[in-house]
Amino acid sequence: MPMVFRPTASGLMTLAAATALLLLVALPVVFILAQAVFPEFARGSLEGAFSRLNLIFEDARLLGQTRNTLLLAASVMLGCLVFGLPIGILRGLCHIPGARVWDVVFLIPFLIPPFIAAIAWMMTLQPRGYLWQIAGFDMGRQLFTFAGVAFVMTLNLFPLVYFAVSRSLEGVGGRFAAAARVSGAGPVRAFLLITLPLSVPGIAASLLIVFAMSIEEFGTPAALASRTGFEVLVTGIYTRLSDFPIDLNGAALGSVILMALVLAAFFVQNWVATRRSYVAQTGKPANLDKARLGVWTAPVLLLFTLVAMIGVVIPLAAIVATSFMGTIAGGLSWDNFDTRHYQPIFRAGSRAAQALVTSGWLAVLTAFLTAAIAAAVAVVVVRGQGRGRQAMDALSVLPNAIPAIVLAVGVILAWNSPFLPVTLYGTTAILLVAYAAILLPYPIRYAVARLRQIGGSLDDAARVAGASQAQTLGHVLLPLMAPSLIAAMMLVFAIASRELVASIMLAPAGVRTVGTFVFAQFEQGSVQTGMAMSTIAIVITSSILLAVNLWLARQGGSAFSG
Repeated sequence: MPMVFRPTASGLMTLAAATALLLLVALPVVFILAQAVFPEFARGSLEGAFSRLNLIFEDARLLGQTRNTLLLAASVMLGCLVFGLPIGILRGLCHIPGARVWDVVFLIPFLIPPFIAAIAWMMTLQPRGYLWQIAGFDMGRQLFTFAGVAFVMTLNLFPLVYFAVSRSLEGVGGRFAAAARVSGAGPVRAFLLITLPLSVPGIAASLLIVFAMSIEEFGTPAALASRTGFEVLVTGIYTRLSDFPIDLNGAALGSVILMALVLAAFFVQNWVATRRSYVAQTGKPANLDKARLGVWTAPVLLLFTLVAMIGVVIPLAAIVATSFMGTIAGGLSWDNFDTRHYQPIFRAGSRAAQALVTSGWLAVLTAFLTAAIAAAVAVVVVRGQGRGRQAMDALSVLPNAIPAIVLAVGVILAWNSPFLPVTLYGTTAILLVAYAAILLPYPIRYAVARLRQIGGSLDDAARVAGASQAQTLGHVLLPLMAPSLIAAMMLVFAIASRELVASIMLAPAGVRTVGTFVFAQFEQGSVQTGMAMSTIAIVITSSILLAVNLWLARQGGSAFSG
């Protein structure tokens, strides 16, 4: 009697997880590398292998974009240290009145899309802008410079350093510094030699994220840098794919450079974090008593208020004020405020309403798709056996090291390939593929972390009780993983609902999302309508992220903790 192959639940899950990762992550990367190596690869030819790789080192435009990208990223990292490090140290070591309120306030820059923040600063600082209307002077010359671009990007990213530093210092506690002070060290010396060095891994990790997000950020350079003649790799890639003649090979080469820069940053951060021991918890309870500010309370609160005003209040106020303006020429006048620009957004059948609905259902599908893949990957990586799970684990975090615009380029090359008999390119489904590829690391991180907290004894108990692998997964593991997966889904929904880079590069003709709608409004001069849509997007995103933090708080964590 012939043997019948019966796939097991774990085997099917491994196959599904591997297939998803290969299609969403590996395939775009392979096609980018292939296009960089074979200039005619997009036409189905393998001729001229390696003939254009020398442009990475010889093309003046690519070299200039690479230099500008590194210079901008370094400047933003320095700016984030200036803005985020002092308040992060104070938050981590001192008793700050209203500390949790400040944490919520400094979450707000994450809720404002960078492109929108850049436009808000333009409206505020440009000639005859809001600053001129209120105070009688403007700073347009300072904004439309390299320093202005770095400044606006810093205000979007400094909370990363704030949260990383404050959480790291809270984790270190005061026990080691107290021991140093008992040995005769002063408070400043104890901080510089004990507390701050122990926080190096958290600081390095936050700067790595700042670096990666700086070099992949498209919105701010597109809005501001174009007026300064300062071109970076992301805007160069976009130009090569949007201007005629299309230069796929140049876009692929620029993408390879971006990937190399981020991967190099990951290696540097890993070297910093592993070259010496930073163990600060030895099983003994850490001393979490924070220092009282005393007479320094007022100056510290003034510092927090100043940072919040510059980084949060001003751009947010500019966005909301612009959205309610009848005309830009009317300026900041009560007679000029109305709701006319919100009306098309809620009018059934309007382009704005279509964009809102399209982004909504795409974000929902992306959330469910990435959560399903994350659950499968987590079970394979944490509960599985063999070498394949290590490769899958590495592949699952690869999107963290690949800028969104690079993944978008890879999706274009992969799904528009002449080798494929059927393609998703030119359909709305391609947006779902791109969103899932870009956002997949978020639910995977949450799912893997949660599953590692669930002891294997529960699996054993289920099997002893007669449960199959599928029953163990469905009745034991997934219910226990559900809170983390739901939190990750809300985070994915919040980000996908306003995604810009992949949307403007991949959206088929006639398909509008919130990101492409806002981008088009600004290009057409309809600033108020764009800001109205942005305000709605920010409200939705803020509600989702607050819900995420409530879910994670119930599990003893936070979306931005460590």
